[in-house]
Amino acid sequence: MTKKILLTSFTTWLPHHKTNSSDDILEKISQLNYTFAALNFLRQLPVNIQLASNIVMEKVQALEPDLIVCCGMAERRQHVSIESNATCNGSILQTNIDLEKLVEENDRVKISHDAGKFVCEGLYYSVLEWIICHQLPASCIFVHVPMLTEQNFNLVLDDFEFILQRLGNY
Repeated sequence: MTKKILLTSFTTWLPHHKTNSSDDILEKISQLNYTFAALNFLRQLPVNIQLASNIVMEKVQALEPDLIVCCGMAERRQHVSIESNATCNGSILQTNIDLEKLVEENDRVKISHDAGKFVCEGLYYSVLEWIICHQLPASCIFVHVPMLTEQNFNLVLDDFEFILQRLGNY
C-alpha cells in the first residue's frame, strides 16, 4: 500500500531572505512524479508556532497521513539534517522513526539533536505532541534544509529525495 506523506514548509522570516530553501525544495519535489508514496504539500506556513501548528493539525485531521515531514531552513547548516527531538518548557519529545537506520546509506544527511529553539522546533514539538495525545498511527520528522546555491542545489535535492524514498519504504 502506498504511504501518504504530508510535507510542510515555512515562508521567509527575515527581510534578507528572498525564499525559504525548504519551500524551494518542496516546490521542486512537487513537480516530480513518485510512485513510492502519495505526497501532499502544505507550503509556506506562517512563521508563527500557534498559527502554523493549527494549520498543520487541520490538514493532518483531514488527510490522515502515515508520515509527516515538516521542513525548515537552517541558514548556518551545510547539509540536510533530520531532527531527533523537539523541546518545549523542559519537555522533550522524540520522533518514533529510527533515524540511524533511515540515513545509514547516506553520509551527507546528518542527524541533529537541536531543532533550533524557534518556530521549527515549536511546530515539530506540536506535531509530535498531537500524534501522542490523539494516539495517531502516524510518524513525524523535521528536516532542516541548508541555504541553497547553484553549487549545492542538486545534492540537497538528492538527499531530500533519498529521505523521502526511505520513508516511503519504512
